[in-house]
Amino acid sequence: MSKIPTGPDFEQPMLELEVKIQELLQHTPGNDAVEQQIIALRRQWIDITTGIYGNLSPWQTVQVARHKDRPYTRDYLNLAFDEFVELHGDKHFGDDRAVLTGFAKIDQFKVMVVGHQKGRTYRERTTCNFGCAHPEGYRKAMSKMRMAEKYQMPIICFIDTPGAYPGIGAEERGQAQVIAESMFQMSQIRTPIICVIIGEGGSGGALGIGVGDRVAVLQYAYYSVISPEGCAGILWKSHQHAPKAADALKFTSRHLLDLKVVDDVIEEPLGGAHRDHHKMAARMKSYLVRSLGELCGQPSESLIAQRYEKFRRMGAFIDPSQHDPLEATVS
Repeated sequence: MSKIPTGPDFEQPMLELEVKIQELLQHTPGNDAVEQQIIALRRQWIDITTGIYGNLSPWQTVQVARHKDRPYTRDYLNLAFDEFVELHGDKHFGDDRAVLTGFAKIDQFKVMVVGHQKGRTYRERTTCNFGCAHPEGYRKAMSKMRMAEKYQMPIICFIDTPGAYPGIGAEERGQAQVIAESMFQMSQIRTPIICVIIGEGGSGGALGIGVGDRVAVLQYAYYSVISPEGCAGILWKSHQHAPKAADALKFTSRHLLDLKVVDDVIEEPLGGAHRDHHKMAARMKSYLVRSLGELCGQPSESLIAQRYEKFRRMGAFIDPSQHDPLEATVS
C-alpha cells in the first residue's frame, strides 16, 4: 500500500481514501469492478470531506490556511491573469522578495498587483522570509501603488503573511512607521483597490496592504490582529494554548463577514484551495473581474469617501440608539 501523504490530522480519513483511489486508478482500464469501486470511494470521499470541512474549528482553519500546497500569489498570477510583468525594488534599500509587485492584465483590465509571497521550496521560503515583509517590502508596495495611481490603474492586493518581519534590522529601518504610512497612503489613492486574504492575514503585516474598496477573504483563510500562537504566548504564556486563542479571536471567514470586517467570502473547492488550484483560480478571477467592473466606473472622489466610511464603521460596539453610557455613569 502506498504511503499516506502528510497533512493535518483531521484530514487523515480523506488522505487514506485518496491513496486507495490512486492505487485503483493504476489498474488496467476497462475493468468494470474496479471502476465501480473507484466511483464508490469517490462518493465516500465527498461525504467525508463535506462533513470535515463543514465543521472546521478555528484552529483547523488556521492549519488549512497554512497548508504547504495552498496557492500563493504567484500561482494566481500564473492561472488567473493573462499577463504579468514583475517590478522590483523600493528605490531606498533593496528588493524584498516577500512582497511581489508588477503590472498585470486580467480580462480587459490592466492592473497593478501587490501580494505577499511565501515561496514553495525551503530555499524560496527563506528568500521570501516565509512571507514576512521588511520595511523595504512595504515601501516597494507603496511605490508601485503610486505608479498605478499615476496611470489610473486599479490595484489588486493578495494578503498571505503571518505578520511583518519582527527582526531588529526591520525595526531599525522603521517597520511600524512604514506600515502606518502604507495604510494612510492606501486610504487616499485615487484608483480602485481590491484586497483578498488568500491564506494567513496576520497583524500589521496584513494591514499594510489591506486598505481597499473591496476586502474579501477565502473561505478557509483567516484575518487576525495577532497569530493564535502570539495570542496564546501573551495570555497563557504558552503556545500550546493556540487552539484556545483561535477560538477566542473570531477570525474565520464566517466571523469576519458577520463582524463586517470583510465584504465578501470567496468559496473554495471541496477540501480547500490546495486540492484544486485551477478551480480556485477560476473563482478568484470571476470575483476580481466582477469587482473591477463595479468599481472602475466610479469617480475617484466617491471611491475615497466610501473607502473612508467603510473603515470608520468597523469596530463599533455601542448601540448609537441607546443613551450615552458615560452620561449614565456620571449621573
